[in-house]
Amino acid sequence: MIGKLTGRLDYRAADHILIDVRGVGYIVYCSDRTMAALPGVGEAVSIYTDMVVREDLMQLYGFLSLVEKEWHRLLCSVQGVGAKVSLAILSALGPDGVSRAIALGDWGAVKAAKGVGPKTAQRIVLDLKDKAPGVMAMGGTVTEAMDGPALETVELVEPTPAPKRAAKPASGNAAASAGALSALSNLGYGPSEAASAVAEAAASLPDVGEAELIRAALKLLAPKG
Repeated sequence: MIGKLTGRLDYRAADHILIDVRGVGYIVYCSDRTMAALPGVGEAVSIYTDMVVREDLMQLYGFLSLVEKEWHRLLCSVQGVGAKVSLAILSALGPDGVSRAIALGDWGAVKAAKGVGPKTAQRIVLDLKDKAPGVMAMGGTVTEAMDGPALETVELVEPTPAPKRAAKPASGNAAASAGALSALSNLGYGPSEAASAVAEAAASLPDVGEAELIRAALKLLAPKG
């Protein structure tokens, strides 16, 4: 199973790229958001992958973080959701947006993705709601994700020195969300209610730090009246 590729970006198409790894070209399909964040043709690239093998098909799907890869894996586990639908959802919402939508039970946000009907969106939220806290706790960067649930990766080559592009900050302040979720869990809140409160707070306060996010989430969890 191929879990990671490191090489040179050979060409880009509308929905896939070709990565040259020491003379071997790998075609990798990606979400629109991942495609937009990739470097230019001829530059070094490293991408996590998920490989689908069937009797009539062998394809690689690429992700810039283990959080995105994990959501793809979970989305594809839902009945009626394949790789194409998963990438459409990740294109529309991004991994942090998927975390928020599922933690809040917002199937309407999931339905906004191309090719996703209301029944499928509701099934996704229902089936994955209990999974959202674990994925949110992984954090929004590759480094933080390494501390989350174990994911098998296979690096085909040792990374070679190359000019690096500046990493884009994680959207939705996923690192702060992960820290806030951990803090609320330590205070005794259940995973689902903590994830829902953090997701709601992060949606209304996207640029705040961990401490502010914890305070906002605690206000949402406080007894009403």
